[in-house]
Amino acid sequence: MKRVLVTDDANFMRTSLRMMLERHGFEVVGEAENGMVAFEKYKEMKPDIVTMDITMPVCDGINAVKLIKKFDPDAKIVMISSMGQECFVKDAILAGAKGFIVKPFKEDYVIQTLEKL
Repeated sequence: MKRVLVTDDANFMRTSLRMMLERHGFEVVGEAENGMVAFEKYKEMKPDIVTMDITMPVCDGINAVKLIKKFDPDAKIVMISSMGQECFVKDAILAGAKGFIVKPFKEDYVIQTLEKL
């Protein structure tokens, strides 16, 4: 069972992702409301996968990816962000993200993307 850390500043999005992932056999080991919290929880929990929003307060997703990848070069992080933010795809991949999912997303696509990691 893959262990996942869900990062998004919107509580409803974290809850939605948690329910979706748990339905498909993933274990959500934690949630983070910004990139700095995600980095701290990553160090503590060592999840198999991190889902990461881009636009968040305190520390955005791109900088959080950089922090996590510096701490653990093998970290598997998938960006999940809103339509219109596709311009960040390149930055996310260059920072070390393994994939990019655009909101609103389809459940099947999210699960397929995470299962490939």
